[in-house]
Amino acid sequence: MTKQFVCAVDVGTGSARAGILHTTGSLLGRAERPIAMNQPKADHAEHDSRDIWSAVCTAVRAARQKAGVAAEDVVGISFDATCSLVVRDRQGDQLSVSVSGDRRWDTIVWLDHRAIAEADECTASGHAVLDYIGGVMSPEMATPKLMWLKRNLPGTWAQAGTLFDLTDFLTWQATGSLARSQCTLTAKWTYLAHEEIGWRRDFFKIVGLEDLFEHGNLPERASPVGADIGQLTAQAAAELGLTEKCRVGAGVIDAYAGALGVLGGFAGDERNIGRHLALIAGTSSCVMAMSPDPQPFAGVWGPYYGAALPKLWLSEGGQSATGALLDHIIRWHGAGGEPDAAMHAKIARRVAELRAIEGENLAARLHVLPDFHGNRSPLADPHAVGVVSGLTLDSSFDSLCKLYWRTAVGIALGVRHVLEALNENGYLIDTLHVTGGHTKNPLLMELYADATGCTVIEPLADEAVLLGTGMVAATAAGLFPDLNAACLAMQQGGKRRASNPMATGRFDRDYRIFLEMHRQRQVLDTIT
Repeated sequence: MTKQFVCAVDVGTGSARAGILHTTGSLLGRAERPIAMNQPKADHAEHDSRDIWSAVCTAVRAARQKAGVAAEDVVGISFDATCSLVVRDRQGDQLSVSVSGDRRWDTIVWLDHRAIAEADECTASGHAVLDYIGGVMSPEMATPKLMWLKRNLPGTWAQAGTLFDLTDFLTWQATGSLARSQCTLTAKWTYLAHEEIGWRRDFFKIVGLEDLFEHGNLPERASPVGADIGQLTAQAAAELGLTEKCRVGAGVIDAYAGALGVLGGFAGDERNIGRHLALIAGTSSCVMAMSPDPQPFAGVWGPYYGAALPKLWLSEGGQSATGALLDHIIRWHGAGGEPDAAMHAKIARRVAELRAIEGENLAARLHVLPDFHGNRSPLADPHAVGVVSGLTLDSSFDSLCKLYWRTAVGIALGVRHVLEALNENGYLIDTLHVTGGHTKNPLLMELYADATGCTVIEPLADEAVLLGTGMVAATAAGLFPDLNAACLAMQQGGKRRASNPMATGRFDRDYRIFLEMHRQRQVLDTIT
């Protein structure tokens, strides 16, 4: 067994996780620490980047201890994180992004929708950069958040000296390098990686950010995913419990790490990779498809060049609230409560019992349009709202279970909606590779196969996101000649679940209703 290992760090919405991996891709030790979130008002969500770094360091030390691996044997590290915006001053100190003015809260979380009006302005510009984000700017991207910051917190903007996507902030903390990943800049900052001049400065001038480069400290060229950014600084090595010899790789957004973790086995297989879709499903859901040629179309983000695997174009769709929506349904219902793992499991068991009693038409007149936090894809409408049709006065626990079941159906039909858009625009997807928290929900895993008609692959790797980031770290450490080689060597395969042909008619009917509810919501919005 080699004595060369890598560390993968994944920062999600509520926690930082770290894993120590072998070069075969096996996960030897894992640890997780919570991170704080501040929500001072509706649609505002903020992190403390120092709190995040502290959680990362604690998790890395604990993961290495669990793995029983010596510090000097960890030769590479990389980071993935949510696409959140970190703001620091010219000395590298924290600056407040909060209406509270507290400098601790220096990071706007990815799910923060405070900049929805600014996103609409970007879309209205009609600029060519929109061709590579599906034609519509999302408030979850960096540009509208930056616009909001400049307009609403001018003191913070005036002092800002460096602006980071969270992944790149972590790389900076580890190395001191201001390099930025091709993944983060291309997917969230309107950087055009396929062009010789990646930044369209005229776009930033149009939206009032002509001084972005004065405050952002942004490089002219992004670093490819897995590029060797440098070694750990002495301070970072001490805090992480590693050594200065450890190399740091240009990281990725968390969902893109998941895509590498589940689609890595198709690296270099340009002919077949377009049949496979990565579904990274947790609080929200991201779907990612890759192809050798760009497939631009409205309602799906991208195409992004080299944002995950080299030389491939990536199209990204998604749903802004999925796991979060099921949590919300539990809290919302009178028979609900705290949406912990035990409650989800209790509901799933009761749904199975009710289906056995009432058959497959359980709550057949109850329908849920799951756009409670907008529609990311394929409508690209952050203003969209959720709809529930078929409610009664029943407030029992069974009524909660029925609503939960039909919400899960709506979530799966939302994936089908995105799939149809992809396949109508050049893809031939017939296989879903699912990773994330949803793999622990038996209802969703069944529905992803049956409601879409696709084969579902559940990865054998317990932590596909950490695996993908580990592939990036191994590339930076020089353990493999390139990222494709690392992905092929470390991929773990998965378990197959075929769709149930007996369910086709039922879900075809539900899908027709799902599309009709979209249409009727648009009619109501027109009236109001």
